[in-house]
This record gives sequence, C-alpha cells and structure tokens, in this order.
Amino acid sequence: MVIDGEPCRVVEVERSKPGKHGSAKVRIVAIGIFDGVKRSVVGPSDQYIEVPVIEKRTGQVMSVGETVSVMDSESLEIVEIPLPKDESLAAKLEPGATVEYWRIMNRNMIVQVRGE
Repeated sequence: MVIDGEPCRVVEVERSKPGKHGSAKVRIVAIGIFDGVKRSVVGPSDQYIEVPVIEKRTGQVMSVGETVSVMDSESLEIVEIPLPKDESLAAKLEPGATVEYWRIMNRNMIVQVRGE
C-alpha cells in the first residue's frame, strides 16, 4: 500500500470493533520498500487505499559504479538503478550478470542476481 507517497509492505493489521455511532477502525503498520522506514496509519475499515503496481523485470548489468546501469531484457533500454543497500547483493553485481529488478511508482530497485 502507499503511505505518505511511499510504497510500503504491510506487516501488521489490527481491527477495532465498531462503536455505537461509529464504524470500525483499522490500524495498519507497514515498512517502506525503498527506505525501510516503519509507518502506520489509522482509518475507518471501509476507506479505500492506494496500492502500487509492481513491475518485475529482468535485465543485464552493463556497468557498476555509484549507480548500476542495467539494460532491460524486453525493451533494451538502459536504466540507472541505485546500488542496493544489501552488501551481499551488491557484491554479486558485475558487468554481464542477469538481475531481477522491480519498477514501482517510476522508481527502480535491484532485488536479486539470477543464475547463482
């Protein structure tokens, strides 16, 4: 779901009972996909939420530096992706490696190196 304009992964949901004159409330705790920050939101249980579309794509690493240049397997476009924060994943990145990356709300992140 999207909280404060940031795509998040839901980790906890609590629901309260409806009162005499009100509707049930829901408390949702989520962690940001890109920044890892814990966020929570409280609202009525019948409220609509925004859900981001996650495009799972593959590509080949062209170069590694401050950012990683990845050529998409389908569109053949070059995409600049920030270096992953996970040290073990960043160590596996080298030119010619095939990676899976996610595109969420016009932002990209490398998820895994394929062919391990």
